[in-house]
Amino acid sequence: MELLKDNSTKSNPVLSNLLITVMAIACGLTVANLYYIQPLLADMAKTFNVSEISVGSAAMLTQIGYAAGMILILPLGDIKEKRNLITVMLLLSVLSLLSMFFSRNISMLIISSFAVGFTSIIPQLIIPLAAQLSDPKERGRIIGTVMSGLLIGILASRTFSGILGGYFGWRIVYIIAAAMMIILMFVLRKIIPVHKPVSNIKYIDLLKSLFRLIKTESVLREASINGAMMFAAFSAFWTSLTFLLESSHYNMGSQAAGLLGLVGISGALAAPLVGRIADKRGPRFVIGICISVVILSYILFLFLGFKMFGLILGVILLDLGVQSCNVSNQTRVHSLNEEMRNRINTVYMVSFFLGGSLGSFLGTYSYSHFGWYGVCIFGIATQIIAFIVHKTAK
Repeated sequence: MELLKDNSTKSNPVLSNLLITVMAIACGLTVANLYYIQPLLADMAKTFNVSEISVGSAAMLTQIGYAAGMILILPLGDIKEKRNLITVMLLLSVLSLLSMFFSRNISMLIISSFAVGFTSIIPQLIIPLAAQLSDPKERGRIIGTVMSGLLIGILASRTFSGILGGYFGWRIVYIIAAAMMIILMFVLRKIIPVHKPVSNIKYIDLLKSLFRLIKTESVLREASINGAMMFAAFSAFWTSLTFLLESSHYNMGSQAAGLLGLVGISGALAAPLVGRIADKRGPRFVIGICISVVILSYILFLFLGFKMFGLILGVILLDLGVQSCNVSNQTRVHSLNEEMRNRINTVYMVSFFLGGSLGSFLGTYSYSHFGWYGVCIFGIATQIIAFIVHKTAK
């Protein structure tokens, strides 16, 4: 604990607005790697002459890879110097993105998708660092600001990949993404200060402690389950949207899916405000509202999903609800134990992205077998589960 105190005291002065902004931008650029694939799924299916379900598994494995990376790599943030760890992960991210670019069959694409997810955990190293360096009274606001960069990256990534993929083919997206990671690697190496580890336990004990956290921290369990259900609903919509837009109801392509991502940025821009509300009213209060908002968004998709204005209204509500819930959950879990902050974040984010991978797969599965209505029913079901967990948790 003495090491933690020294770190916090010396590092707090460097948590300037510039550093917070750089952290937000870095989170946005790196997390975008996970989502470039979603508007490109239909084009990839045509390239490799495979079914929607087959190419949907690539999107699912991107999320699973992210979860695996968080389990195996993210806890190292408690025992390794963070700047070096971030640099190494960015280099590996470059290699995985290049592998996507050079994929020549669906098998290589699926393996590369897993690698992209596995190496894109940089935001989850940055967010706990921002939380650790922040004043507890401002933690919600600072997490909200950094998260807003991450959320804008998630949403803008679809616009970026959808438009570029539509005009130049899906491969160009990944070569440009690799170039951005190279630039970011040098920028972060320059601007992020050296940050000593907060613990010196062995790696195997580090992993074992994850299970103890799940067993002992009821708040973490609650946040993990409702976070997973939120992201399942989010991913189910975005992975199946491209197929809906290319159907006879719309006759649109990946560009339209990408442009709809811009609509959802309103939810990301609200993240700092939600963080302030969580600081004042409590994050659990915000989470209850968010679940209701997401249910409302899927009701709009169910009844007005074949009309563009219905999709637009639903996207605004969906992204606002999911991202606000994530900020509130992050505020809760990052207040539990400072010395184990990276491991707590690991448990929460692994659950979050496993929910996302479930949503990616079952979203495409539901669309293939039951059409758009099947996707909507699945989305509503996830929120019923989240509501039950929220109301029954102590």
